[in-house]
Amino acid sequence: MSPKIRVLFICQHNSGRSQIAEAFLRKWYGDHFEIDSAGLEPAEGVNPLVVAAMKEVGIDLSAKKPQSVFGLFKTGKVYEHVITVCNDSESKCPVFPGITRRWHWPFSDPAALEGTAEEKLEGVREIRDQIERWIRKPPQESIAFKALIAG
Repeated sequence: MSPKIRVLFICQHNSGRSQIAEAFLRKWYGDHFEIDSAGLEPAEGVNPLVVAAMKEVGIDLSAKKPQSVFGLFKTGKVYEHVITVCNDSESKCPVFPGITRRWHWPFSDPAALEGTAEEKLEGVREIRDQIERWIRKPPQESIAFKALIAG
């Protein structure tokens, strides 16, 4: 088997969107990718609404800990693909040595949702489902994980 393709998802706090993207890429194509997610300013923990929404689809993020993108950079980790998933992270993303491609997939921030607890959870479900669709069937001009696997 050929070496796994290394992918890093980045968002501001690594408490929502990047965690969701990492989890879905791992679920659907994990045998082919080495996957990390990180934040520019890591939160203390994963957003509880994200944990709840992901649990609904059989993915447990309760033990995940946000990590720093700069911490990964300092360890010398190298990625073929770096994907920013929020509007404010693309311009702040450090340049990783050895990157083949950099992608930007902006999604709404679960932490910015307003309303009742149920309304916020419904908003997180929508973001979760958008990210899963993007992982499974990305737009033509974006990274296609199936194509990467096929070579």
